[in-house]
Amino acid sequence: MNKKIWAGVFAATMLFSMSGYAMAGETEASTEAYTEEDQTKIMVDTTQYKKDRPDGGYTFAYTCMDGSNPFFVTIQKEIEKKLKENGDNLITSDPANDVTLQISQMEDAISQKPDGYFVNPAEAEGIVPALDEVKAAGIPMVNFDTEVADMKDYVVSYTGSDNYNAGKVCGDDLVKQCPDGGDIIVLDCPEMNSITDRTKGFLDAIDGHGFNIVAQQDAKGNLQESQKISDDLLQAHPDVVAIFGGNDPTALGALASAEGAGLKKVLIYGVDGSPDFKAEMSKKGSLLRATGAQSPISIADKAVEIMYDIMAGKEVQFRYPVDTFLISPENVADYGTDGWQ
Repeated sequence: MNKKIWAGVFAATMLFSMSGYAMAGETEASTEAYTEEDQTKIMVDTTQYKKDRPDGGYTFAYTCMDGSNPFFVTIQKEIEKKLKENGDNLITSDPANDVTLQISQMEDAISQKPDGYFVNPAEAEGIVPALDEVKAAGIPMVNFDTEVADMKDYVVSYTGSDNYNAGKVCGDDLVKQCPDGGDIIVLDCPEMNSITDRTKGFLDAIDGHGFNIVAQQDAKGNLQESQKISDDLLQAHPDVVAIFGGNDPTALGALASAEGAGLKKVLIYGVDGSPDFKAEMSKKGSLLRATGAQSPISIADKAVEIMYDIMAGKEVQFRYPVDTFLISPENVADYGTDGWQ
């Protein structure tokens, strides 16, 4: 989640309406600092999008940054399942982390006149030209998991994990595991706001506890890219005490590299709580230490709920957060390894 602060904090009992994509009656200067908690109290008027279900059902569009990522595979399947239960349809596309392709795919979807759009950006800033076109077409957007840039100007509502906390719980655990600190590697992805926020939470948690970041590189949230980068980094820094990956595929790529290098003691952290990560972590002697877990099923269900509320013209919150928490060998049995929590 983007930690951008808007200006002006308001009391919990106050309700703000949003008309279209911008907050009604608010100037740019006056909206610079609503915190994420405050954003959950902003109520959005969606009467302009109210629409009866047409013959053949609603048709919605869906885009995510990487359709091959198990996290997004689960989200898409859950959204499709929920829509199918109501006789509705979903137009899907997979840009494979290519924002130029994502823009092109979204333009194609707009031409099919969907009733609403589920949006997760390959790049928060890079996707803006497509958002402009969706907005111009009058199609309401529900943003999920990773925030788009200038979110208040484009989306009706956002739902996603508390990504900062997902990174923070990993950092808190590392401090407990390595009280004397040590050298660490951080594998992030600056173009993905979700991973940026996780990394910030992790780094804030370990700050002042004796840790030295010997390398911080962009693994693009991808297993293969992470393994390739980690191969080089672990040759240069074989004595690191820990590696933090911005998502589970990144952590699993680092694991493959660490195992290939014959490392025995490094602690590897990820974020997602994916079945693959949990299963590997459960193995005796695994280098995977913990994951900041989220629930793609909960995110998908909330996104669908919001979209249907928009179709009904109901008031919705501007932000719906989904909790994150640590899964480690000590509690993984509580969540299972054969599916998402």
